Amino acid sequence: MAGDVESFKDFATAHSGRLFRTAWLLTGDWHLAQDLVQETLGKMYRKWRGRSRPDDPPAYARTVLTRTYISHRRLRASGERPTEALPESAMNDGDVALRLTLMDGLAQLGARDRAVLVLRYWEDRSVEETATELMLSPGAVRSRSFRALERLRVVLGDDTGDLSALRRST
Repeated sequence: MAGDVESFKDFATAHSGRLFRTAWLLTGDWHLAQDLVQETLGKMYRKWRGRSRPDDPPAYARTVLTRTYISHRRLRASGERPTEALPESAMNDGDVALRLTLMDGLAQLGARDRAVLVLRYWEDRSVEETATELMLSPGAVRSRSFRALERLRVVLGDDTGDLSALRRST
């Protein structure tokens, strides 16, 4: 039992930063992202101590995080909303204006569209991995990605520069 607790602590320490980054990209809200990571780790811990520990814990954690985010958006249980000002960031590289514009554009998309774009393009997941994590077919991921990118392009306008450089700088 003590070995399970220690191995979970090691897992949580190693992966919570990346989970937080994904949660923040999904929500655009620092505090909600922290809450989602905590909830995800709580669900992971219950699974960790059980007999059916996941074969690929990081992939399972991303799936739990994404589904928790979508459930949160669907339930709208929280009256909290993101503010206009984003929290200060320690990163100084990249185009800050472009990054903020992209975050604003993502905030205007629906929960599933935003999740598909974050997983596919920011987290660099394959269509199949994204489909598995979101419980969608690969074809649905492709079509949702296409439509969500089109909506994002409309929201962002023509003067956004090269978005592919943004992903590489994060």
